[in-house]
Amino acid sequence: MTFDAIVIGGGAAGLFCAAEAGKRRKSVLVIERNAQVGRKILISGGGRCNFTNRDVSAENFVQQNPHFAKSALARYTPQDFVELVRKNKIDYYEKKLGQLFCRETSRKIVELLLAECRINNVRIGTGCTVEKIEKAETFSVATDRGTFESERLVIATGGRSFAKVGATDLGYRIARTFGIEIVETRPSLVPLVLKGENFRELAGISVDAVVRSGRKSFHENILFTHRGISGPAILQASNYWRKNEPVEIDLLAGTDANDLFAANRTSQKRLENLLAASIPEKVAARLFSKTDKRVVEMSDREIAATAANLNHWRVLFNDTEGYDKAEVTLGGVSTKELSSQTLEAIKVPGLYFIGEVVDVTGWLGGYNFQWAWSSGYAAAQAI
Repeated sequence: MTFDAIVIGGGAAGLFCAAEAGKRRKSVLVIERNAQVGRKILISGGGRCNFTNRDVSAENFVQQNPHFAKSALARYTPQDFVELVRKNKIDYYEKKLGQLFCRETSRKIVELLLAECRINNVRIGTGCTVEKIEKAETFSVATDRGTFESERLVIATGGRSFAKVGATDLGYRIARTFGIEIVETRPSLVPLVLKGENFRELAGISVDAVVRSGRKSFHENILFTHRGISGPAILQASNYWRKNEPVEIDLLAGTDANDLFAANRTSQKRLENLLAASIPEKVAARLFSKTDKRVVEMSDREIAATAANLNHWRVLFNDTEGYDKAEVTLGGVSTKELSSQTLEAIKVPGLYFIGEVVDVTGWLGGYNFQWAWSSGYAAAQAI
C-alpha cells in the first residue's frame, strides 16, 4: 500500500505529527512496534502526564546547536497544546514551576491523540515490526505485516530510555542506514550512582537543595537512594553531568551557612543538633557527626570548613542508573543533519526525525513533551 507519509513510532511525537499531517488531507500510516500506542505517555508524570510547561524556551533544552529548537518551539507553543487539551475537555492543573499535569490520568492525552488521528483518517498499525527501509523514488518500509510505500517518512521512534515499554535504538539505526550522524547517546533525567562511599542508611530521605552541574543550577529536592542520589534536582543536573566531574550540592538551598554559624557562634549545641533544624537529622548526623563538638568549641577554621561543606558539598558520581530508570535519552540524531524549520534530513529529502530521537533533550517538567508536539507539528506542516 502507498501513503503520502509513513510515521514510524506511535508515541507523543509520532501520533501528533500524523494527526497534523492528516489534517492537511494527507494519507498517513503510523507503524507501532508495541501492541498499543503511547505506552510511555501512560507512565509519564506518575500516571498523570506532565504534558507541557507554561514557560518554554530553547534554554530549557540540551542540544549541540543551542538555537536549533527555537523555530519549532515558536511555531507550536505550549499555549497551542493547552488549547487542544481544553478543546478535548481534559481537566488539568499546574503543579509547580509551570508544569501542567492531567488532573485525572495520562490516558486522557493518549485518547486525545487517537481522537485527532481518527478524525483526520490516520491509519495506525500496532504490533508491527519494521524489518527494512529502502529509498528509490519513494520510501519502502518492509515489516512483518507487509511492505508499505510513501513519499515521506517520519522517524518518531524515541530514544533508548524505558526499554520495558518497548524503547529501542531503531531510530538511530535508521539514521545510520542513510549516513546520518548520531551524537553519542546516554541515559539522562536519571538518578546518579555515587563513586566510592554510599549513603545507604539515608535511602528515602529528601532534602531541599540547590544542585549545580557545569554552569547550570537547579533548586528542588534531592533524594538519597541505596546506590546514590535521585530527586528532581539531581535528575535535572544529570542532563549536564560528566563523569569524573563533581556535582555541587547546597544543602541549605541558598541560605548562607556562615550566617547560620554567626547567629549561633556561642551555642552549646553539638554541630549535628544545630544543623538538624535546617536539614534532616539523619543527614546531619551522617555527614557531620565527625565533628563531635559543641558549636562554641569549634575553631574558626572548623566553622569555615563546615560552612563550605554545607553550601558547596562536592559529590563524585561514578555512573547513572541506566536507561531503565532514565526518563529520556541525551544525544541522538545530530541537528547538523536536519532543517530546524522542518526537521527534514538535509541529505535525504522526504526523511524527517522528530521527538526524542533527535539531539534535543529537555529539562524535567514537561519540556520533552512540548518538543514532541512542536517538532511533530513542524514536520507535519512540511509534509
